[in-house]
Amino acid sequence: MSEIFQYDIAIIGLGPAGATLARLLNRSFNIIAIDKKSATSDSFRKPCGGLLATDAQKALSKFNLTLPKKVLVDPQIFAVKTMDPKQNLLRYYQRFYINLDRHKFDMWLVSLIPDSVEIKSGAKCLNIRKIDDVYEITYSKDNTAYKITAKYVIGADGSNSVVRKMLLPKRKIPQYISIQQWFREKHQVPFFACVFDKDITDSYCWSVSKDGYFILGGAFPKNNCRQRFDLLKSKLNQQGFNLGEPLKTEACLVSMPRGIRDFCVGQDQMFLVGEAAGFISPTSLEGISYALNSAYELAKVLNSKSGNPVGKIRIRSIPMRIKLLFKYMKAPFMYNSFLRKLVMKTGIHSIDVLMEEGD
Repeated sequence: MSEIFQYDIAIIGLGPAGATLARLLNRSFNIIAIDKKSATSDSFRKPCGGLLATDAQKALSKFNLTLPKKVLVDPQIFAVKTMDPKQNLLRYYQRFYINLDRHKFDMWLVSLIPDSVEIKSGAKCLNIRKIDDVYEITYSKDNTAYKITAKYVIGADGSNSVVRKMLLPKRKIPQYISIQQWFREKHQVPFFACVFDKDITDSYCWSVSKDGYFILGGAFPKNNCRQRFDLLKSKLNQQGFNLGEPLKTEACLVSMPRGIRDFCVGQDQMFLVGEAAGFISPTSLEGISYALNSAYELAKVLNSKSGNPVGKIRIRSIPMRIKLLFKYMKAPFMYNSFLRKLVMKTGIHSIDVLMEEGD
């Protein structure tokens, strides 16, 4: 073990939430950020379709940030092919997603962090424990273990958050396994798709065309998740999807909050942001907008250096929690077979897509 160092704030995870928080915190803080990702080719990469939704675009505009060309990929598509193979339903819905390389997007956000923040890339948080009024954090990097102490600890480490496990060991958010595979793009016209089939999952599945590749994925209950994914591929092959042999397979845990009890922004001197706090849409699994906004609110609270920061962040996070509660109310119209059929049959908000002959 190395000797123990002292920091004001330790941020665990530098996804959109952690990187935004590190960028917005006052430079007077002595900050360390520990993250699994790095700039190397063998770095950890979060499995993600890599579509930036309008809410996330709005959050970036609030920070006066513009996306660099290097994070964008081809093609940019403005309609989502929504399918329910079991009920033989198909509709197209207009969406204004930005198609991007998720890893490059994450690394771009990290590049905006000021030099005053000490970043430990390619490192993994192993353990956190409270000692008197500080937290002792053990992390590993390059096969060496290190110990540090910090007054505040922020969990920005996603669904499988080490910080949340310590903070709320008995309150677990329901989790699914997200699996996706990459294929060579063989479709004549690239497309985005959203697939609902209760025989496969009670969540949803997706496909994304991206820079000559075709990504197929889904969120599955942990029980028989790989068999469910294989069933998805089999059904979509029958629907005309041209998959071929997979080039690589990715998987990670994804949170599926069920209600207000699954939200937690902090306790004592520990805080949670983004998906670790339970801030992820139950309908689309979109989490970048909530990551950016929750980081912004926590930075405002910590920068004020006023008393009762936990109470203040609970108040400032109310709008996000209310928004997510409305998402829970919308969820049955997506995931209940009868209600979904009713919506798709009526064609509400759908668009007509003109197909070339032979498509």
